Amino acid sequence: TTAAALVSQLLEARDERRLLKLQRDLASVKLLIIDELGYVPLSPTGAELLFETFSQRYERGSTIVTSNLPFEDWTQVLGSERLTGALLDRLTHHVSILTMNGDSYRLKESAGRRRAAASKAGAEQNQATAVDPDTGEIT
Repeated sequence: TTAAALVSQLLEARDERRLLKLQRDLASVKLLIIDELGYVPLSPTGAELLFETFSQRYERGSTIVTSNLPFEDWTQVLGSERLTGALLDRLTHHVSILTMNGDSYRLKESAGRRRAAASKAGAEQNQATAVDPDTGEIT
């Protein structure tokens, strides 16, 4: 799930008085993957609920977090240096950090589709404006 979607689920569960059940469910999952942490700033309450989720899973279950932000920028998303420090303390203990740099797969795929469409359009245009070699007439 994305970080924003998880925080929305946590906030809804809190409002509907089913937060403890959701937290128990999330704590029992063997692998929780949270994508796109840092794309959307979180409300203070949302950041606290996300922190609780990580804390409840700490040393009990595997968690994968993806982010396009370096750790020093996470405070902007979570809104509190203290909360960010505590979260990073838990997340970075007993972990493997994979830093991936390079071209975006989605951007590369999109560029390939645009090139293919342009080639097809160019071929159709060339085909549409063919010159008859015998008469010189454009067909």
